[in-house]
Amino acid sequence: MARLGDILLSFLKIGAFTFGGGYAMIPVIQHEVITRRGWIAEQEFIDLLTLAQTAPGPISLNTAVFVGYKCRGFLGALMAILGVILPSFIVILGVAIFFSEIRDNEWVDAALRGMRPAVVALIVAPILGLTRGMHRTLIAVASATALAVWLFAISPVWLLVAGALLGLLWAARGKGVER
Repeated sequence: MARLGDILLSFLKIGAFTFGGGYAMIPVIQHEVITRRGWIAEQEFIDLLTLAQTAPGPISLNTAVFVGYKCRGFLGALMAILGVILPSFIVILGVAIFFSEIRDNEWVDAALRGMRPAVVALIVAPILGLTRGMHRTLIAVASATALAVWLFAISPVWLLVAGALLGLLWAARGKGVER
């Protein structure tokens, strides 16, 4: 069983050393809670990640809440939330205080431009990881869904609802759920 202090420290580390927003945190959270700590199984993490996608709010925060709750209930969720939020809050507070002094700094601009490719890679990595073990048909459906959102500006909410309904219909027909 995960200790509350370990949950807090793990998510503090994740929150402090992950750049690029919520999706960039996913592989780091995955490595920490599955590989390093062994708190949850990989398939369970994918299920929690799917649930986190459907809930309103940032995916990293939602994932932290669900992982923390799975490990230690309400207090585990609270520790995970604090861990993910505090580093960003402190950095944003510092940036807000000193923004006028650094907004035109060429070194800051160069550092941010240099981080962009790494952030893109951190976003793409969990997407590719999630396709492991998926049937080709499901990968094709996921790709088509992503294209629909990107090309036609279809709301992801409607696509999630449609996907859930289709999944329920598929299961009701007796075909079961294929992973």
